Amino acid sequence: MPVLDFDPLDPAYRADPYPSYHRLRREAPVYRTPRGHWLLSRYRECAEVFRDRRFGHGSGRVLQENSFRRPVEGRSKPFILLDPPEHTRLRSLVNKAFTPRIVDRLAGRIQEVVDALLDEVVGAGPVDFMATFAHPLPVTVISELLGVPAADRHLIKELSHVVARGVDPDFRHEPDQVRRRAEAFTAFDEYFRALIAERRDRPAADLLSELVAARSEGEGLTEGELLTTCILLYVAGHETTMDLLGNGVLALMRNPGEWRRLRDDPGLAESAVEELLRYDPPTQMSRRTVLADVEIDGYPIAEGEQVVILRGAANRDPEVFPDPDRLDLTRRDNRHLAFDGGIHFCVGAPLARLEGRIAFASLARRAPGLTLAGGELGYRDNLIIRGLAALPVDARS
Repeated sequence: MPVLDFDPLDPAYRADPYPSYHRLRREAPVYRTPRGHWLLSRYRECAEVFRDRRFGHGSGRVLQENSFRRPVEGRSKPFILLDPPEHTRLRSLVNKAFTPRIVDRLAGRIQEVVDALLDEVVGAGPVDFMATFAHPLPVTVISELLGVPAADRHLIKELSHVVARGVDPDFRHEPDQVRRRAEAFTAFDEYFRALIAERRDRPAADLLSELVAARSEGEGLTEGELLTTCILLYVAGHETTMDLLGNGVLALMRNPGEWRRLRDDPGLAESAVEELLRYDPPTQMSRRTVLADVEIDGYPIAEGEQVVILRGAANRDPEVFPDPDRLDLTRRDNRHLAFDGGIHFCVGAPLARLEGRIAFASLARRAPGLTLAGGELGYRDNLIIRGLAALPVDARS
């Protein structure tokens, strides 16, 4: 196996990871890092790991020894970090509350929020797209969906950023970061515990009330499971959608021909969302634990070892996506891996897609003259979630 200088902590990688991904796929598509983690960069291996039940998240000794992700002590693990049968039970309960009916009825409200935000952006001169649109849209939507009052959203937003930073591998975190992550979880618990108690007494027309009432064979979510699920849905429900919007607008501004296509036909927004998710996905990688000895592309990998699926690399594999570095809003058969896969396929994917479709179609109609406003672009200091710290744009037209 070759020794590569692949360094995901390098600022140059964060600004543009795709040259590194191409080199990995070409020289070492199954690569064992000096830390002992296996990196997969070809689509076929990544997709297979998502489907193969010999790969999961592990429990007991395997999870405790996992240097990539250890559980937060004393907390219920979110269902995305569980294996069957625990994952199956919790996922089925969440699915009962997170139905297409609930998502579909949000379309009108999402359009209202998008229009109100664009009222502040269009014609205002240079603004930070992340602060004025990409962040407040999904925060408003997931807050209203879960029943978080508007007055509390600033507090919850700050907690969410700390938790989102904490999804990076544990070896990246200094002791102070681990402490702040634990404190954020405690504050989240306190907040949602009070909100859950309120919904038990007075159910409302929101997702939290649906989660409280959800039952499977007479069994509902425990309070610990409810708390963990609320935090997961809140954080995942806006952090990654925010980056879909920011990364997507940047890609469109850098590809003016595709931006013109969308402006000329806002009906392309649905396929545009899929292509933008493929082209520069918010979540660049996923992690799995080997639950039984396996072999990948001739390499034996032992039980307990960690496999990292490089979604961003798989999404640009030329074996699956012709001309993969080209943004093509009409790309057909777009089987990207931006939403993970297998039993862990993102439960919030329909909501993210709906928000993206409405947002990009509205931008094309109301801000056809949108341009980058100049200035250096910087990315937030995350490894797994890749998103812009700021995106200066000008929507005067």
